[in-house]
Amino acid sequence: MCFAFFVADFYHRCNIALMNVPHNIYIHVPFCISKCNYCAFFSRACAAPDWNLYAEKIIDEIKHWHNMLGRIAVPTIFFGGGTPSLLPTKIFAKIINTIRENFELFDDAEITIEANPKTLDAIRLREFCDAGVNRISIGVQSFDDEKLRFLGRAHNADDARRLIDIAMAQVKNVSADFIYGLPSDSVDDVKKVCDKINKIGLPHCSMYELTIEPNTPFGKMNLQMPSNETMAEMYMAIAKNLKLHRYEVSNYAADGFECRHNQNVWDGAPYIGIGAGGAGRILIDNIWYEEMGDGKLFRPLSDSERAIERVITGMRTRRGVLLDDTAEKIIDIEFAKSNPNVIEFATGNRIRATNAGILVLDNLIQRLVK
Repeated sequence: MCFAFFVADFYHRCNIALMNVPHNIYIHVPFCISKCNYCAFFSRACAAPDWNLYAEKIIDEIKHWHNMLGRIAVPTIFFGGGTPSLLPTKIFAKIINTIRENFELFDDAEITIEANPKTLDAIRLREFCDAGVNRISIGVQSFDDEKLRFLGRAHNADDARRLIDIAMAQVKNVSADFIYGLPSDSVDDVKKVCDKINKIGLPHCSMYELTIEPNTPFGKMNLQMPSNETMAEMYMAIAKNLKLHRYEVSNYAADGFECRHNQNVWDGAPYIGIGAGGAGRILIDNIWYEEMGDGKLFRPLSDSERAIERVITGMRTRRGVLLDDTAEKIIDIEFAKSNPNVIEFATGNRIRATNAGILVLDNLIQRLVK
């Protein structure tokens, strides 16, 4: 028995009283058509995964967390990857049904699946929706075929537009990911992408600055990236040109279309990470635990460790960080008060970064945490 499940069984067999706290669920599906040039996530290119075996492991983990936490409420489920849209729809439905059998899924639970445009057509998307999906996040990355080839994507711009059109007709709650800051990108290029997003009428998009990670194909190239000043101009151009409002550093939405799963996680709510590469934060009897799917890790977190995590994620959002007792212990309130140009106090006893603060967020958080 692995260490994580041993600890879980220990707590369960000792009959520790569990608090029936709602937990969101993240399920990681690590398989992809091909590995992209920039990707540092836990994923693997695999032509024919053993989906039945992987589903069995996912279902075992769901049942394990039912034994640990009881029949808790679940507000959101997020299938990330990897490429979850590669899942056979019958296996996807089996996983969702197992969650319903073991937990109390909210009546209006948000169920998101990430999708590669090359992996879905109208029929398969309808089958995913029939199984419970009510939000789709499409990995578009670019509407430019040359840039898609540079990024190592398997689809082209026509594939992306086709799936967006299909999704907006069937799901309504549609998001698309884009990457900017490629070596060839200009501020005008970013503006043109924003114009296309506005014209399509996407209710949500994620705009990610290209980050060069070690141990990726891009990390082994000597790429000439745009300057920090140009990157900042691109970032500001996104906020200025998109008709969607920014609610997190990289995320933009029409009112009511914010990703509830991510909002819950950024705000510090508990979530279960399931599957190889999944990660979670479990709350049992007011004690937080760091957890990784596939039984790789289960360890208690100190109050200060969890508070720092909450500050890091919360400061990325327009909602900001709730100044509860644990947060106030690790935040330099005097620094916050004396720097109104980068930090502001918001309603609901929260602090958040200003528009100027967002541009220097990493340094700001380092100064803010004692």
